[in-house]
Amino acid sequence: MAKPKTSLTAVERRAEELDTIAAVLPIERRDELAELLTDHDVETLRHLVNQGMGDNTLRALTSDLTYLEAWGLAATGKSLPWPAPEALLLKFVAHHLWDPQRRETDPDHGIPAHVDENLRQQGFLKSVGPHAPATVRRRLANWSTLTKWRGLDGAFASPALKSAIRLAIRAAPRQRLRKSAKAVTGDVLARLLATCATDSLRDLRDRAMLMVAFASGGRRRSEIAGLRCEQLTVEPPIEVRDRLPLPSLAIHLGRTKTTSGDEDDVVYLTGRPVEALNAWMVAAKIDSGSVFRGIGRWGTVSKRAIDPQSVNAILKQRAEMAGLDAGEFSAHGIRSGYLTEAANRGVPLPEAMEQSRHRSVQQASSYYNSATRRSGRAARLL
Repeated sequence: MAKPKTSLTAVERRAEELDTIAAVLPIERRDELAELLTDHDVETLRHLVNQGMGDNTLRALTSDLTYLEAWGLAATGKSLPWPAPEALLLKFVAHHLWDPQRRETDPDHGIPAHVDENLRQQGFLKSVGPHAPATVRRRLANWSTLTKWRGLDGAFASPALKSAIRLAIRAAPRQRLRKSAKAVTGDVLARLLATCATDSLRDLRDRAMLMVAFASGGRRRSEIAGLRCEQLTVEPPIEVRDRLPLPSLAIHLGRTKTTSGDEDDVVYLTGRPVEALNAWMVAAKIDSGSVFRGIGRWGTVSKRAIDPQSVNAILKQRAEMAGLDAGEFSAHGIRSGYLTEAANRGVPLPEAMEQSRHRSVQQASSYYNSATRRSGRAARLL
């Protein structure tokens, strides 16, 4: 006799629907997201996936949407209303941009204690103090984007909201910090690679990962973690005078943070990085699927890709092994380090940007300026 079908709960249904977009939008906290997000939230995300929005943009939207829903529940006891009224947007600003000095004398200033505690217990708040203005602006921008995708209008352009943000930032200024306190330049990279000197699988993987991430223009950790064999194309060797030809490889990045779905960005590897990558793939017997994978306790190579967070963790571990302060480095330091090293070696900015795939000259040139100002002619007029 057939067992009667049991209907899925709303949370279970949303979890299954989130699974259907996991291939494009990797979600590690599926069950938690299913409880926080509403049916409309999930449907909006599915719609964005079908529209071909970039993977990194989708991850940011999902992360911010989840935070907003968690904050809304903690602050008001209800899910976010769509569209959000101006008063709720102002409350969000007041809870995230506040003056630490004023809070010492006025406990009601800033985010309420019960809201703060609620978000910390769920893992949404970790640092102490007000949010960075850029974070608040990004979340408001994503909130506005999601509102528009629902076919609704919001109060995000209201003069009151703009004024509140401007005044809050002025009252509680924060120094803009780089994502990585220090850049992973050539000398730092050499010390990291020196810790990967054996033929063990972990050393081969980490050596290849660090070299590929750096030499391919300072790739983002999500791009390194998501790299697949299908993206690699063997190119003709590079002829070098009085030396053996250098192996060459093309990496087809496809859709990235700064490109549309129709574009296929390509960067190139030459010489040692190609040799390191080949050595890892041969040792791990990888000829298809994910390039950089987890390694089990007994040396078993997983079939699944490493997580983007693992790229950061591996870099910090290697920094510590090299006798460096791991707290001063992160995966983004490879991206800034590539441009800094290019400036130190006199590589023209446009040529370096071809490899790093930076779209903004202002952003890319900031690394060049930092590297060349101290030793440049402008500092040696006398």
